Amino acid sequence: MVEALTWIDGTWHEGNPPLMGATDHATWLSSVAFDGARAFRGTAPDLDRHCARAIRSAELIGLKPQLGAAEIVRLVWDGIARFPADAELYIRPLFHASHGWLAPDPATTRFALTLEAAPLPEFKGFSACLSPLRRPSPETAPTEAKVSGLYVHVGRISADAEARGFGTAVVLDLNGNVAEFAAANLFIAKDGVVHTPVPNRTFLNGITRQRVVTLLRESGIEVVERTLTFAEVLSADEIFSTGNYAKVMPCTRIEARDLQPGPITTRARDLYFEWAKTATRPK
Repeated sequence: MVEALTWIDGTWHEGNPPLMGATDHATWLSSVAFDGARAFRGTAPDLDRHCARAIRSAELIGLKPQLGAAEIVRLVWDGIARFPADAELYIRPLFHASHGWLAPDPATTRFALTLEAAPLPEFKGFSACLSPLRRPSPETAPTEAKVSGLYVHVGRISADAEARGFGTAVVLDLNGNVAEFAAANLFIAKDGVVHTPVPNRTFLNGITRQRVVTLLRESGIEVVERTLTFAEVLSADEIFSTGNYAKVMPCTRIEARDLQPGPITTRARDLYFEWAKTATRPK
């Protein structure tokens, strides 16, 4: 089976084709915006929203995408059809600039689309600690965009957590309130009610996050979006994450405290994958 396909300038390429040169603006000043979506079991959940967000992210850092979201969606489904029907894929539309000085030259914006074989992770727990590093504010970084430059900081957070024996970290905002996990949105359950940090522009209001909030509320579970402290996370009955790559995953250790995947976490995951069956190719 083909492991990866990338669409560049009207052609599909297998593997990992060259995309940028050493002097490209994207290479040395990181004018790169992207998004991640998923395809599995004949579905591609919220694909249109992921493609639209890739465009918004590119525009927020000064790029000028020449494709619309609907065009990218069509390309994605063309790529999906080139894999076996049971393939589980990670989908990455990406915009970058070839030229510019400090700011990118928007006229040199290019587009690439990669579909890569990536099995969905098993519903197993992960561990998390509190990171000493914090999320930037919207005045200090393009926090409302999904851009490569921000992931340098995410990498530092993740490396620190792993060095201390944890899978990821809880990250605070500059005010000391909980923002998210290193690369996923954070939820807790307490006394049957779900709580999650209210989007305050220091972290992405994730597409999977929004979907899970809606599905839980429609199922009769109360979801409260508010300011959360780390102490509340430590004392929660359940902790779970949402994100495009793994969808819904339980946190089974927070600092020195062990937890088990709880009924609300399991319900959130079941609701998501049941809904995802409806996200089939548009006719």
